[in-house]
Amino acid sequence: MSEIISTNDTLGGAPRIEGRRIGVHHIAKWVLDAGESPEQVAADYDLDIADVYRALMYYYDHADEMRQIQAERQSVPDELSVVRGPEDLDTKTQSEPEA
Repeated sequence: MSEIISTNDTLGGAPRIEGRRIGVHHIAKWVLDAGESPEQVAADYDLDIADVYRALMYYYDHADEMRQIQAERQSVPDELSVVRGPEDLDTKTQSEPEA
C-alpha cells in the first residue's frame, strides 16, 4: 500500500501514488470522468485497489488543490498559442518554402 506524495520533479509537483508516475488527477479522470471502476483501474495499471481508493479520497479531501491542478493543465502558457486552423497562423512570420 502506497502513500499519496508530491515531489517537484515528478508530474510538476501534482500529488501522485508513491513510486509511480500516476497522479491523483489521473485516477479521478479514469474513475469519475471515464466511468471506469476502481477495480478496473487497479488492474489496468497494476495498482493495489487500496491505492486507487486512497487517490480518490485525496481527490475529494483536497478539492481546491485538485481544481487548481486541473485548471493549470488545461491552460496554455502565455508564451504559447493555440492553433486550431490555418487562419490562426501568422503568415507574415512564417518563412515561405523555396522552390
